[in-house]
Amino acid sequence: MSLLLPSDHPRLVLVTGPSGAGRSTALNALEDLGFEAIDNIPLRLIPRLFDRGAQIGSLALGIDVRNRDFSVDTLSAVMVDLANSEGYGPELLYLDAPMDVLLRRYSETRRRHPLAPDGSPQSGIEREMELLAPLRAMASRLIETNDLSPHDLRSEIQAAFGIASDQPLVISINSFSYKRGLPRGADLVFDCRFLLNPHWQEELRAFTGQNEDVVSYIATDDHYRPFLEKVTDLLLFQFPAMMDEGKAHALVAFGCTGGKHRSVAVAEAAGSALANAGWRVSIRHRELDRRAELSDHAPEVQGSAAE
Repeated sequence: MSLLLPSDHPRLVLVTGPSGAGRSTALNALEDLGFEAIDNIPLRLIPRLFDRGAQIGSLALGIDVRNRDFSVDTLSAVMVDLANSEGYGPELLYLDAPMDVLLRRYSETRRRHPLAPDGSPQSGIEREMELLAPLRAMASRLIETNDLSPHDLRSEIQAAFGIASDQPLVISINSFSYKRGLPRGADLVFDCRFLLNPHWQEELRAFTGQNEDVVSYIATDDHYRPFLEKVTDLLLFQFPAMMDEGKAHALVAFGCTGGKHRSVAVAEAAGSALANAGWRVSIRHRELDRRAELSDHAPEVQGSAAE
């Protein structure tokens, strides 16, 4: 997916969140979109970027609690000054993940936490989360990264910050399995478990809702077409109202038992209908992505074929 920023509308995105939540990946993705990215910049230096009326394009600045001059009050004051004097309207992007996920990531990399170099990573994470809690509450955009691979996070950043300025609402369509819980941050959730289940058809079980035969089978259910039409009509009615309210992102989730057949098929169909209506849509299939990631990291089986 290639999305470009409008050249006449520079943006200032401040990127923060606990260490290990994906700040570096987000900054790299913003840089690919045309932002000038600067990580770990001291807060006192941010206003100097705008000295002497320099012509500056879109900026992405990584904010780190390890900076000696870091404080929520200082950052808030900088954002207000930039909005008033430079007209940028800074956007605060907060990347987050639960404690257990951050601990696992530190365990995998064997890194020491910057706020607890001589202690356990958990104590450092707890301290960092406490310091950042006010910023999480005031963030203009929050992305939970616990279920996102680096590729998924880059796609989220592209969808959120690479759209054209004439359509400020970003639409994300997700499919998921109820067994693994609802997607974090979902605005609208639709249950597809009442539809015919291809899992019970042996010849279809191995395929996904992206397969034409699977879609055709689900479509034989008399409820499928009315359900899809009513959901699409509801979304087309609700999205403009969300924009009027100032909402910048809408996450619509479709769930079924395993997240492989029905929810995938409906998510694809709804996403296609919304795109045909002129909306910019990104589609993610959580369980399919997870299976693909596990398969990529699975050990090779010697002497036999793995199912």
